[in-house]
Amino acid sequence: MKTTLKTEQTKSDAGSTRAKKRTLAAISLVTATLAFSAATVAPAVAGDREVIRRGNCSGSADWKLKAKADDGRIEVEGEVDSNVNGQTWRWRILHNGDVSARGTATTHAPSGSFSVERRVVNAAGTDGIGWRARNVANGQVCRGSLQF
Repeated sequence: MKTTLKTEQTKSDAGSTRAKKRTLAAISLVTATLAFSAATVAPAVAGDREVIRRGNCSGSADWKLKAKADDGRIEVEGEVDSNVNGQTWRWRILHNGDVSARGTATTHAPSGSFSVERRVVNAAGTDGIGWRARNVANGQVCRGSLQF
């Protein structure tokens, strides 16, 4: 009788050992996956700085102005969303009060918006970034600024 009992305990111990090994393998896999994910995401956001401002234009359109560090420069993105395709807008980007870039853009499907992206010099200290866009047909104006 003692031998039978001992054999049952050994089978139970073997099953428990297998379950522990499976649990440890699963934990190791999850840990390795999380470590790999953190390693691949961290460099993309480490040290990056981004400032975003949004607002309403003088009519029904909305604007967005975004600035972020990019290789020692500042990447500036201005966007107008009027929900109307085919509108022509004149736009300009200001950097510390001076026009840094200007042009025209047309709103496109599917959202009736346009965006422009330019890189400006990252001057010492705080940089003032401005955005202005005017609808050529109806005179609606979008205006925004941020400090970077």
